[in-house]
Amino acid sequence: MTTDTDRRPGIPRRERGAVTIADRVVAKIASQVAREALSRFTESDGLVPPGRRTPRVTTSVRRAPERNDAGRDADPAEGRPAVLGQARIRIAVELGYPSDIGAQCAAVRREVTERLRAWADMDVSDLAVSVERLHSVHSRHTDQERVT
Repeated sequence: MTTDTDRRPGIPRRERGAVTIADRVVAKIASQVAREALSRFTESDGLVPPGRRTPRVTTSVRRAPERNDAGRDADPAEGRPAVLGQARIRIAVELGYPSDIGAQCAAVRREVTERLRAWADMDVSDLAVSVERLHSVHSRHTDQERVT
């Protein structure tokens, strides 16, 4: 009987294959989740024009460090299970004003982090949410005059 190592003696285990998730996939997931999180804040949603509701996301994904076989038998209380990689994410949003800006940004951070962990098995090492523009009732004028 031949074993797996007998059939492929020259290829180390860590080089036989890997699952990778592209930056654009992580960005698409983060954008969708951020949009869903912001849609729950109805006081802000009505003020942002329809073309400006999609958050802009930039990502950088790193593969997770290789696991060694000794890690499988290690005590599970020492750390979390291994993940596919780590993501650094920047999300730029436009919000309505007046609204609870802090709560909206916190909801985006929390939900993007949770869902990337659940859906893509990725840790978010750095997530920054920036507010690019605030839209108020006064900014909906057709002329581009500044309201003072």
